[in-house]
Amino acid sequence: MARRVVVKIGSSAITSFHGGIRRAELDTLADVCQTRMTGGSDVFVVSSGAIGAGMAPLGMTTRPATLSAKQAAASVGQLELARAWGDSFARYDRVVGQVLLTAADIGRRDSAANAQRTLDRLRTLRAVPVINENDTVATNEIRFGDNDRLAALVAHLISADALILLSDVDALYDSDPRKGDATAVTMVGGEGDLDGVVAGAGGALGTGGMASKLAAARLAADAGIPVLLTSAERATEALAAEPTVGTVFAARP
Repeated sequence: MARRVVVKIGSSAITSFHGGIRRAELDTLADVCQTRMTGGSDVFVVSSGAIGAGMAPLGMTTRPATLSAKQAAASVGQLELARAWGDSFARYDRVVGQVLLTAADIGRRDSAANAQRTLDRLRTLRAVPVINENDTVATNEIRFGDNDRLAALVAHLISADALILLSDVDALYDSDPRKGDATAVTMVGGEGDLDGVVAGAGGALGTGGMASKLAAARLAADAGIPVLLTSAERATEALAAEPTVGTVFAARP
């Protein structure tokens, strides 16, 4: 069983357009993470949803289009998300530590090392690191683009044993399963397994689609980290000791 696990949670799993954060769904995901931690693993949560969480308090009914509006929504939503995760894990007497990163933080050796030390110290203190892109200061030029890539980079930064990407799709398909016949790809051991796979862009609540998840999975696999891609609804099976759902990307030598 992987001892150090990064779990990325997509926006659509925990936020909605008109209700802000979906507390019941967030609590369920915290329950699953707690079960894994009780079993002996360290779990690092990469949580999307800051913009979605900030939309409802600000009275926004559609996802903001301009960078400044996105940053304003994120500045509100990051507080909402941190509070929600904190309340949820407090049921297990666990403290949450919020870690906001930009691409520049990972790209500089000194700041990357500092982030690595902070994450490791949170782990030793039994706090749950909840990581997100720092949307309030990131610009179009320096932002990760989505939290799938951020999760892959964090997994590499902390030398994770596994990366689990949870979204609204239960596996990688060779085409969009919402548009007709599509075949699930259960194992990706090399580039040949991706022949003929067509991956699309993101949905209304998030920036990452299957294309970004595929790119993030390949990035982590190339760094020697196995990846499991499935839906947030299958989180219990995904975080089991021997997961039997979704698509597995085997680590490359």
